[in-house]
Amino acid sequence: MDFAQFLIQLLNSVQYGLLLFMLAAGLTLIFGIMGVVNLAHGSFYMLGAYLAWSLSKTLGSLTLAILLGAVLAVAFGLALERLLFRHFYKRPHLDQVLLTFGLIYIFEELRSIIWGDDVHGVPIPALLSASIPLTDNLSYPVYRLFMSGVCLVLALGLYLLIAKTRLGMKIRAGAFNRDMAEALGVNIKLIHATVFALGVGLATVAGMIAAPIASVYPNMGSQVLIMCFVVVVIGGIGSVRGALIAALLVGLVDTFGKVLLPQVAGMLVYVLMAGVLLFKPEGLFKQ
Repeated sequence: MDFAQFLIQLLNSVQYGLLLFMLAAGLTLIFGIMGVVNLAHGSFYMLGAYLAWSLSKTLGSLTLAILLGAVLAVAFGLALERLLFRHFYKRPHLDQVLLTFGLIYIFEELRSIIWGDDVHGVPIPALLSASIPLTDNLSYPVYRLFMSGVCLVLALGLYLLIAKTRLGMKIRAGAFNRDMAEALGVNIKLIHATVFALGVGLATVAGMIAAPIASVYPNMGSQVLIMCFVVVVIGGIGSVRGALIAALLVGLVDTFGKVLLPQVAGMLVYVLMAGVLLFKPEGLFKQ
């Protein structure tokens, strides 16, 4: 592997890791703050991909589709939290698992009714369809750099929201001690609704920006869900910083594993998780 090939794989691993972070950040916030095991989180990724396909056809612009889809996703998250999840916060985790597992089938059936079961492609915008030449015969797509840039901007925004704002302070207080925060006047119901809508929005945007390179197909959310849980476990449940570092580690191991050790690439991520849990049972970072 020469330097140009190494650089391409490194960029691919960072792009994949940042995309995983967008998914895992919402998942770890929902579980760490709300205490809800959300197995349907991958369905929001699928929802984003199908929204990107249908809205870009209607509006004629992927950028407008992403902006409108993000707004629709947040509204959908608020409605879903109000109608369903709010009634399961104090229920056993088994009830939450059964609810969210059932939602996977509901969302898949609704997807089939609304959009059908065909595989679709989302065209890359003309402005981002070029490639940057690295050598005479190797280049790197501009759209993948755009994906990484979007993920970095959202990661920075999430950090500033959690660490530097009054809302973030309330979110952290609710995660540390829910009852005490509520006794001090924090509207925990509003915090839960905000966190859930934020998680749904992040997962949906991840699906929308990934659609042009990953295609749009049934059950696509199930494939990323397991990797998201791996990232959450490695990073530490409830830790956004841990989710970022873990996602980048998983991206590196998975991408370079497929290139250097293709025979065992499928197990390398799980070996990484086992190794981390062996020495840090609570993950790399505590909540």
